[in-house]
Amino acid sequence: MAFATRSRARATPRRKLPPQLDALTLSRQQRQRVHMAAAVLLDYPDDAWFAKLATVRTLIAPLPEKLRAPLEQFMDAAIRAGAGDWERLYVTTFDLKRKCSLYLTYFATGDTRKRGTALVTILEAYRAAGWEFDAAELPDYLPAVLEFSAMSESEIAGALLSSHREGIEVLRAALEGMDSPWADVTRAVTLSLPPIDEATRERYLDLISEGPPTETVGLSFLGNLPPYSPHAPNAREDR
Repeated sequence: MAFATRSRARATPRRKLPPQLDALTLSRQQRQRVHMAAAVLLDYPDDAWFAKLATVRTLIAPLPEKLRAPLEQFMDAAIRAGAGDWERLYVTTFDLKRKCSLYLTYFATGDTRKRGTALVTILEAYRAAGWEFDAAELPDYLPAVLEFSAMSESEIAGALLSSHREGIEVLRAALEGMDSPWADVTRAVTLSLPPIDEATRERYLDLISEGPPTETVGLSFLGNLPPYSPHAPNAREDR
C-alpha cells in the first residue's frame, strides 16, 4: 500500500511581485489575435514553428503597438538565434524549471492527486463549448488553452483562462525574473486579460514564493503527467 508524502514546508522569504500590467481595452477580434499568436509562439520551436512566424506577423499587424512590438521583438530574437539555439533555450526554460511550466493545473495542484481531477474539469470545459480535445499534449497546456480562446465563440474559453490566472502570472513572474525572451509573449497574454484584484495577487504571490505543491508517492494512477514541456525526458529539474 502506497502512502502519499508531502515535502515539508520551507520558511522562505516572499518574493516581490512583478509590476502589475494595466489591461488594455481590446475588441474581441484583437484579443483573439493576441491569443492565437501567443498559442503559436509559446509552443515548441521546431522547423514547423519557424515556418509559421511570417503568418504570425501578419496576424498581429493590426494590434496596438504595445502588444505588437514585443511579439515582433520576440520573433526577431528567435530568427537571430537560429533553430538549434532557440530549441535548446526553450528546453532549458520550460522543461527544467517548475515555475516555468506551460501546464496550467500544475501551478495550483502540482504533483498531487488533485491534478487528475483538474484535468478532467478542463476536458469538460472544452466539451461544454462544443470542442473535443484531440492532441498529444494535456488539455491544460497553455498554447492549447490560448488556441481554444482564440477560436471558440463560447464564453467558456475566457472563463477557463481566467480561472488559471494565478498560474499565468506565476509563469510571467518566472520568465521576467530570468529575463527570458518568452516574457514578452506572456506579458502580451496578461495585457489581454481582465484586471485582477488584490486577493488574486496575494494568491499568486504565495505561489511565486512557495512553488507548486508536491506529492511524491502513490501517484501511479495519474500516469505520466508532465509538469513541464515533454522535450527533455531525462532532464534534471531546476527549482
